[in-house]
Amino acid sequence: MILFLALLIAGIALVAIGASVDGMLYLLSAGVLVLVTALLYLAVRSIWRTTHPPAQ
Repeated sequence: MILFLALLIAGIALVAIGASVDGMLYLLSAGVLVLVTALLYLAVRSIWRTTHPPAQ
């Protein structure tokens, strides 16, 4: 969960900087890519948990 939150915060920061600074379209693109990666990570992790319950 910490990795997801770190990716989410980094993505939001990159999108904000890329959108506000003129000529930094590559940061905006990188931020969107990081946000998509974070969402994919969350989806894969939730699917993995539902198919494989934790051992006790």
